[in-house]
Amino acid sequence: MSVNFGLSDEQLALREMAHDFAQNVIRPAAPHHDKTGEYPWEVLAKAHEVGLLNTHIAEENGGLGLGAMDGMVIAEELAWGCSGIGTAMEANGLAQQPVILGGSEALKRRYLSPMMETGGARPVMCAYAVTEPGAGSDVQGLKTTAVKNGDKWLINGAKMWITNAGVADWFFVVAVTDPAKLARGGMTAFVVEAKSPGVTVGKKEYNMGQRCSDTRGLTFDDVEVPEENVVGQVGDGWKLAMAAFDYTRPAVSCSAVGVARAAMEHATQYATERKTFGQPIANHQAIQFMLAEMAMEIDAGRLLCWKAAWMKDAGLRNTKEAAMAKAFCADMVMRTTTNAVQVYGGYGYSEEYPVEKLMRDAKIFQIYEGTSQIQRIIIAREMLTRNK
Repeated sequence: MSVNFGLSDEQLALREMAHDFAQNVIRPAAPHHDKTGEYPWEVLAKAHEVGLLNTHIAEENGGLGLGAMDGMVIAEELAWGCSGIGTAMEANGLAQQPVILGGSEALKRRYLSPMMETGGARPVMCAYAVTEPGAGSDVQGLKTTAVKNGDKWLINGAKMWITNAGVADWFFVVAVTDPAKLARGGMTAFVVEAKSPGVTVGKKEYNMGQRCSDTRGLTFDDVEVPEENVVGQVGDGWKLAMAAFDYTRPAVSCSAVGVARAAMEHATQYATERKTFGQPIANHQAIQFMLAEMAMEIDAGRLLCWKAAWMKDAGLRNTKEAAMAKAFCADMVMRTTTNAVQVYGGYGYSEEYPVEKLMRDAKIFQIYEGTSQIQRIIIAREMLTRNK
């Protein structure tokens, strides 16, 4: 049995298209959106036109039905361009994935198919609304409730740190339906339309990095949701919410690889141009070691991402591998961007040079879609469970 670390012709074409888009559309727009925090509607509209948005929606719903591995090559290039813009694009995929996995055919036609239509004023967007003000990793702390009322559900509660909240047309929401069970079958997932009475969208959070990614809180006050908007079965909410991460964590991890690669390229170029003691700093062993560490860790991180994606496409359980990719790449991109700033010296600390933005953007990878500490808990749990 042979091992192949190459990409197919189709995947190479996808990577080239995504790289060209990142270079010619995303990078020129990135400084403006980083400075202003303005949502990158024009970039997203262009991405939608060329097929780089909503790539995992199935063909029967008008999409391309791309696999997890296909998503890796796209995610890395988009984040190489700007991870803030990349996150705005990839947030759709996180909200869509539970619907793809567990939604009825009617639900998919109603909410996924319109996301593939072009020619509108702007693309249709969605958001994954699970985290709460007092409950991120702490499942037991989830307070949002859904109570059956005839043929409808009434949702009450609050969500926090919801990416795309201010621009979403609908939300994937997990609420407690049986407090006695919680994650063991006491949570249910819903598609909630943003225009529903009782939905209040909070102020935009101005964050350290990825500033154009729209992050806000949400409040639900007796929001009525029809029975047909339940995703999967009653009680499946937490299972669907977590299953989505097996698809999206490798892509987020590969986005971290893209940011790290951009930082390494900038640092390498600068090291060949900047001179100290009469020679380029690239000739100094201390700088060479830093660049070598970047190259090693970036390649290692990419391979972890590819393995996790390959397993998912092969129908294998990849929870441990997805968590390994996320933990490693999140920590790796923080080290790499910090060292890139160090290579630049004082110039690296200035907004006039590119690496300070990359360092700011990198930090969130250790926090969103599960902190680096939570990933280690998942890895250990999976190891110990398999060892029984």
